[in-house]
Amino acid sequence: MTEGNFVDYVKMYVASGNGGKGSAHLHREKYVAKGGPDGGDGGRGGHVIIRGNANLWTLFHLKFKKHVRAGHGEHGGSSRSTGADGEDVYIDVPLGTVVRDSDTNAIIFEITEHGDEEIIATGGKGGLGNWNFKSSTNQTPRYAQPGLPLEEKYITLELKVLADVGLVGFPNAGKSTLLSVMTSAKPKIADYEFTTLKPNLGIVEYRDFQSFVMADIPGIIEGAAEGKGLGYYFLRHIERNSVLLFLIPADADDIKKQYDVLLDELRRYNPEMLDKERLIAISKCDMLDDELKAELKKELDIKLPIPYVFISSVAQQGIQELKDKLWKVLND
Repeated sequence: MTEGNFVDYVKMYVASGNGGKGSAHLHREKYVAKGGPDGGDGGRGGHVIIRGNANLWTLFHLKFKKHVRAGHGEHGGSSRSTGADGEDVYIDVPLGTVVRDSDTNAIIFEITEHGDEEIIATGGKGGLGNWNFKSSTNQTPRYAQPGLPLEEKYITLELKVLADVGLVGFPNAGKSTLLSVMTSAKPKIADYEFTTLKPNLGIVEYRDFQSFVMADIPGIIEGAAEGKGLGYYFLRHIERNSVLLFLIPADADDIKKQYDVLLDELRRYNPEMLDKERLIAISKCDMLDDELKAELKKELDIKLPIPYVFISSVAQQGIQELKDKLWKVLND
């Protein structure tokens, strides 16, 4: 999938169907002059239903579908015939989609399981026909109920990527390169900041045909929680990851300080992020000789509060060790 086809934010108008009117018909046939009321009920208006689909990874298919309307219920007929229900309309979304009310920004519900169905706009109830109102004192009611009106609203669909491991790091830390080495994904890679503007997903193949999903998230800059850089645009994608893999280059001025800045941005965006399992990968370690690596390791053993591993995506160093550690954390 190309970067331009990754859509994770869509606003749309949805409207259910009106309920059909009940019938006020009076029965008439040969030799039956006054057959009494036999008007049927109106049909229910169609619902607008949001449904989870595990085969979708993006909201691209909804990018140009800004208005969704369900069918109206049919009116009731004679001989107590109930009108047909309006046609329901289904909106398929990828797992991890949050549905918000566009006016209040309040979360209405989230879709996290394949086949989950939630009604976002309820169809109007059909009106009762006049045969429902007959009684001993009112044997020929000449009235029926109208159907209830449709429900309409503006909603926002917001995708939060579902992945086992989320790559967290500053721009140009080598996240896309690592994803391309560990998976068959082909993200855009270049030697400038913010090469990645949309999350990329890849499946990491592990031993014995086992696998897990890794997400490359656009780079964080200091102040991202306040909206700097790409701001909230990418931070929400990290919320759904089980494990956070912090990627920090070996040539960074202060590895511990970079980790603290990244962690602080996550904390300011959502304190619950700190409850996730974390691991640090020191990238670009092919630039270090054994002596420098040993010296750095001695320093990091004191400074870093969580496990770390030395890797080089280009030289394919430490990749299997990283997979082993991630698999262990995921399954513990």
